Amino acid sequence: MADMVARHVPAGARLLLGFSGGLDSSVLLHVLAALRARHPFALAAVHVHHGLSPNADAWADFCVRMCAAHAVPLTLARVRVDCDDPAGIEGAARQARRHAFEACSGDFLLTAQHRDDQAETFLLQALRGAGPKGLAAMAECRRPSGSRLVHLRPLLAVSREDLHAAACAAGIEWVEDESNADTLYRRNALRHRVLPALREHFPAAGAALARAAAHQAEAAGLLDELARLDAAGSLTGERLDCAALAALPRARARNLLRYFLAGRGARMPGARRLDEALRQVCDARADAQVRVALENAELRRYRGGAYVVGAIPSPEPQVWLGEPALTLPGLGTLHLRRETGRGLPAEALVPERTVLDVRRGGERLRLAAGAPTRNLKTLLQACALPPWERERLPVLRLEGAVLWAAGFGVNADWQVTADAPGWMPDWRPAAADSA
Repeated sequence: MADMVARHVPAGARLLLGFSGGLDSSVLLHVLAALRARHPFALAAVHVHHGLSPNADAWADFCVRMCAAHAVPLTLARVRVDCDDPAGIEGAARQARRHAFEACSGDFLLTAQHRDDQAETFLLQALRGAGPKGLAAMAECRRPSGSRLVHLRPLLAVSREDLHAAACAAGIEWVEDESNADTLYRRNALRHRVLPALREHFPAAGAALARAAAHQAEAAGLLDELARLDAAGSLTGERLDCAALAALPRARARNLLRYFLAGRGARMPGARRLDEALRQVCDARADAQVRVALENAELRRYRGGAYVVGAIPSPEPQVWLGEPALTLPGLGTLHLRRETGRGLPAEALVPERTVLDVRRGGERLRLAAGAPTRNLKTLLQACALPPWERERLPVLRLEGAVLWAAGFGVNADWQVTADAPGWMPDWRPAAADSA
């Protein structure tokens, strides 16, 4: 394990151990604490208190004691797990742990999955009909999409049997989670029923399945390399050229579409849904409004290009009460700056009657003095703004009259006169406003 840490962890890095108090993480805590003398890194731990077991408080107390004995700072993160979550209790608990880990400071997150866990994950993915990326199971080192922590699993090459022997030899204490024996959970059923039966006929089943996962990881890497080659002629920024996608053999097109979706944070759909998405973006009529729902996003087609569009928020209209900024949750913030000869006159911004909202349809706007009043929908179409951007365009209104629209500016009918004081609207999208 020391070689693995030396390979991935630079001197001075901050390591965060996900510490449950079980056998695996207790051994990992013991080894990492000893490694600090040879490898200069800072080590801290986090214990996630799910509150699902009557023993949860006792486990937390044990973790506090163990970390104190090794001089390792511990964060005790109490989380709430939604037992009615569609992903199930296991899925909801995983999500709660992820949020707890991300809330802690560190550069690397270390967890204690081992070779037998890898074999179980491979079997679970195979029984779900997963492809090479799913069958690759767990990576030794990776940065999950959207995470600031690099995830390390230093024990993936070690069996549960060897960890148990090491813990006993070193006198390491641990706690037992009674839920690990409940075979109603699929992973536990594999651990206690399926894998023991396999080992009766294939004694090295765990090692063989972990090795198969490694082969699939290599294959998945090669498929990503192929996708990058295909993307060179078809992917520009956030746009995937549908004609170039359709010109590829179907298997390569599916591979490129998977790569495109994964690179934009979309959760991977099942095989049927992916094939349906591919058919729609490649084969639908040129004027068709392609909109394929994914688990956490949508796949849209516009002017010959495919785009991944995140869930579009439908914020409530925000009534202006005189504050210097108004926020549309999930979209951005409108800042109002005092300027002379530019923007809206003071009488246009009436507290409790001025509202920041998204476009609802029927809005009209005059772009310049003397110019005709134009329908905002027509202006947006002329700008070639994709439909999903039109649906969330911020608009400032006074009792129905449009004062300002993002991208177009102040309605000429409401423009402040020269040398008079005014309020200049400054729209900052959510991503830019948080930068």
